[in-house]
Amino acid sequence: MEIKTDILINATPSKVWAILTNFDNYPNWNPFIKSITGQVAVGNKITAQIEPPNSSKMTFTPKVLAFETNKEFRWLGHLLFAGLFDGEHKFELIDNQNGTTTFIQTESFKGMLVPLFKKTLNTNTTNGFNLMNQKLKELAEQP
Repeated sequence: MEIKTDILINATPSKVWAILTNFDNYPNWNPFIKSITGQVAVGNKITAQIEPPNSSKMTFTPKVLAFETNKEFRWLGHLLFAGLFDGEHKFELIDNQNGTTTFIQTESFKGMLVPLFKKTLNTNTTNGFNLMNQKLKELAEQP
């Protein structure tokens, strides 16, 4: 199962990236991902706390799979252990070569418990992605 959202942001990838990777500021603006802590580098585990709309707050420790400046940030997280409920989350920035950025946020879910959470993921998690995308756009488009 995959959730994919995107939004056109009237700002350069470097400006969007600066906001996206300023993890200390997440509590001030991000309605979906409340915090990311730890040393964000490929291979490292970080701690992420998410709070989808109409859902409980969750804290997990995903492994960073990609962290490419102005382009991509991706991690893989598990609920309890691998194979039960795994989520690969990806933030992708596409440079449209005209001062705008297409921001794409996706998550691919695998595991035995995914069918049990499908409805919640399709509504609450997708809403959380869209809320975050909109807030990121608003911040990046400020002069």
